[in-house]
Amino acid sequence: MVAVMCSHTRPKTVRTGRTGRPRSAEADAAILDATRAALVELGWSKLTMGDVASRAGVAKTTLYRRWTNKNELVVDAVAELFDELELPDLGSLMADVEGVVLQFAALLARPEAKTALMAVVAESTRDDALRGRIRSAIVDRQKRLVLEGRARAQARGELPYEEDAQAASRSADLIFDVIAGAVVHRALVSAEPVDEEWARSFALLLVSGLASLQG
Repeated sequence: MVAVMCSHTRPKTVRTGRTGRPRSAEADAAILDATRAALVELGWSKLTMGDVASRAGVAKTTLYRRWTNKNELVVDAVAELFDELELPDLGSLMADVEGVVLQFAALLARPEAKTALMAVVAESTRDDALRGRIRSAIVDRQKRLVLEGRARAQARGELPYEEDAQAASRSADLIFDVIAGAVVHRALVSAEPVDEEWARSFALLLVSGLASLQG
């Protein structure tokens, strides 16, 4: 994620609403990488902002200019991983669902993703603000995959267009909850494999259910 720069090239920066020095995208990437590494090694309870700063090679004040506390930092570290997910275009809704399920499962198999996600979810049961941040930074952002997949399926004629915006929003939420809930439970709670056979059966169940609901 670190760009190779010539001596006369300015480093890439990320603008924020705060005044002062602009944020460095490279520093942010190093901090989020360090956060995930610290979670795998130390766990949630022993992870500190100071340890992350040391691993990332930045001052602790640099962290606090970006994130108010550990909760915000860890959620953003998880969110960055989830932003890697992409919806494949495999020619049919069934195939697209299978593809994104397998991609999601592969992400959850990575130690840094599994540890970070389980940590923030467990901690959020005692912290309403953290739960809200998970919803906005991870859940709401990843609903883009459902919206993209539904729009693609509608363009193919596999799903009908929904005229009622509220109903369309509710169905998108339901689709997201079904996919995310099933894959997370299978991979992290039951600790069973999310392989091609399981993904195909799940996709068939989901697509058949959508056809029944909207038929």
